[in-house]
Amino acid sequence: MKKTSLSEISLLYVEDEKMIRDELIDILEGETASLYVAKNGQEGLDLYKAHKPDLVLTDIRMPEMDGIEMSKTILQLDASVPIIISSAFNDSEYFLESIRLGIHYYLIKPINIKELFSTLEKASASIINARRLKQSENLLTQYKEAVDKSEIVSKTDKHGIITYVNEGFCAISGYSEPELLGKSHNIVRHPDNSARFYQEIWETILAKKEWHGVIKNRAKDGSFYIVESTIIPLLNAHNEIEEFISIRKDITQKELDKQNLEKNLHVNTKTLDEKIQFIYEYEKALKQSTLFCRTTTEGNITMASNAFIKLLGLEESTVLDSSYLSLVDKGYIKKLDTEVRKAVKSAQTWQGIVKHINVLNQDLYLNTSFIPVLNVEGRVHEVLCFHTDMTEQIHLNREIIATQREVISTMGAIGETRSKETGDHVKRVAEYSKLLALKCGLSLKEAEEIKMASPMHDIGKVGIPDNILNKPGKLTEEKFEIMKTHAALGHDMLKASQQPLLKTAATISYEHHEKWDGSGYPRGLKGEEIHLHGRITAIADVFDALGHDRVYKEAWPLDSILELFKEGRGKHFDPTLIDLFFTHLNEFLAIKEAFDSKAGEILETF
Repeated sequence: MKKTSLSEISLLYVEDEKMIRDELIDILEGETASLYVAKNGQEGLDLYKAHKPDLVLTDIRMPEMDGIEMSKTILQLDASVPIIISSAFNDSEYFLESIRLGIHYYLIKPINIKELFSTLEKASASIINARRLKQSENLLTQYKEAVDKSEIVSKTDKHGIITYVNEGFCAISGYSEPELLGKSHNIVRHPDNSARFYQEIWETILAKKEWHGVIKNRAKDGSFYIVESTIIPLLNAHNEIEEFISIRKDITQKELDKQNLEKNLHVNTKTLDEKIQFIYEYEKALKQSTLFCRTTTEGNITMASNAFIKLLGLEESTVLDSSYLSLVDKGYIKKLDTEVRKAVKSAQTWQGIVKHINVLNQDLYLNTSFIPVLNVEGRVHEVLCFHTDMTEQIHLNREIIATQREVISTMGAIGETRSKETGDHVKRVAEYSKLLALKCGLSLKEAEEIKMASPMHDIGKVGIPDNILNKPGKLTEEKFEIMKTHAALGHDMLKASQQPLLKTAATISYEHHEKWDGSGYPRGLKGEEIHLHGRITAIADVFDALGHDRVYKEAWPLDSILELFKEGRGKHFDPTLIDLFFTHLNEFLAIKEAFDSKAGEILETF
């Protein structure tokens, strides 16, 4: 049997109905690393305290202590433990309370076994990802400690005033910590460096870019030292510079050796054999300690370090004389073949993330610098390529983003399930919202954020009673007023989050029923008072809702929908966005057709 994430976690299952409990025990036994079973909330809480299981699956209505109270107590003990709530549709008040507690997984009774295992797998995968993230965070902490112990570190505020120095900085500069704190880095400035040199550094980091280079500094006793320095601007949540951190490596001896080498290479009394020996020793050092290779101006590899060859899983004989582009993912070849060749031809350095492929056909993401080397005539003679392996960091970042996307999509589908809609509604709205965001000029990053957040636009419906939410036909004025509260309910559920994605979702939930002429709800905002994200989602939501059957209506014909949009231009909807919608109507219809065709294929299988 294929090993799944579920097999690596321990599960607490709490259910008071014996028949349901026994049936699921038979199904779950052997699927998890450990299974603990309780008949009520108090028994479940005792088992949790005793065994600390990774995941909890619980019913809501139970004697002695219900599932909500048990979950609340468990989350007070460990706020990170994932909890899956199972209950009937008519327990809406419990669902709302569980969302306030931060519970993101739900199963509707009677439990569908396929859905059960799908939810368990999602929750288990999140647990495993969290473990990996914690391991990475622990490793990062160790890295930070190692850097602080082995490197020369300082921090300054956004004005360049020193706020932190480590022991390494004090040792190399000769100054004590009290002598450095509150001072400018001018205290160690060496007169050999020009004012323009420091101005260029300052301009680079104020532009929110990292600066890398070599700096000669002056110690307290007047002596000099040379450091290889990286200065990184640290940004706050508003993308504003909060402070700068500088990490340096003492290369004084290395630079002195280099100067001696250059001197020796240019002294006429040195024989050619001696010069060749000096070069050989440098190449030998590079081959042994660095992710490095060297190519001709045409991109053929002439030398590669042991570390680089090992990372690719190749043999030295296979790498030498081969084209560098043969080691690169196909999607990056055109970019390198144009950008790097252009940079090399102009004797400029090119730096960026390049996706490589190893011998096992696995992806490797290397932060790569291509540095042209000039001959005595000033022409590019060869290219040096230095690499840093970023593969693990990139994969981890993708896992975190995927987990966030899954949680938000699941929460959005819960709101639709309560109103007896399929999850395809939120998926279609997400795709329409992204398309419209791109058409109105937003960046791909912001369009993706809207796509990920828009499924939450109706999450507030979990707080609306079933007799209103699923009533066929038109609601009375009194009941419609209750229905309208779902916008504010959704905003209240999400507004406390500090995550940018959930903040966007809170805004969309709050404002997607506002109208351009001010006649919408809940606040009667008008025109550009309505956030652009809300205006985009409003069009996507109405277009999809009218085009599909709902409990209170049948789907509208396309011509009727388009006529409503024309009439609603400048009244209900942002006129500029409506114009963009009609300009690119074929692309919106293509998304609709793709989803509707898929739904039709599924229905034909039953």
